[in-house]
Amino acid sequence: MWLGKVVGTVVAPTKDDTLVGWKLLVVQPLNLDGLNNISMQVAVDTVGAGNGETVLVASGSSARRVTKNDNSAVDAAIVGIVDSMEIEGVSKSQYWMQK
Repeated sequence: MWLGKVVGTVVAPTKDDTLVGWKLLVVQPLNLDGLNNISMQVAVDTVGAGNGETVLVASGSSARRVTKNDNSAVDAAIVGIVDSMEIEGVSKSQYWMQK
């Protein structure tokens, strides 16, 4: 599982049948300092996330399991929306909410 920030949406009228009905979002992975660390990825939204929100993303077979279809074309799924985070007594919520 990894942390990311929703930075956009994907509209794909023509897609694999296993993706029909799912909202697709562009997510920028974040390291623990809230900075970008790798390329953006497309993830299926399973929790109603919106643009600018910090999210938890599951990858691979775990992402497919969330969609309840182990044969789906899903490789990443948003499984949570981050409200706040604390590491070694330092709150990251204020920093992340400003980004």
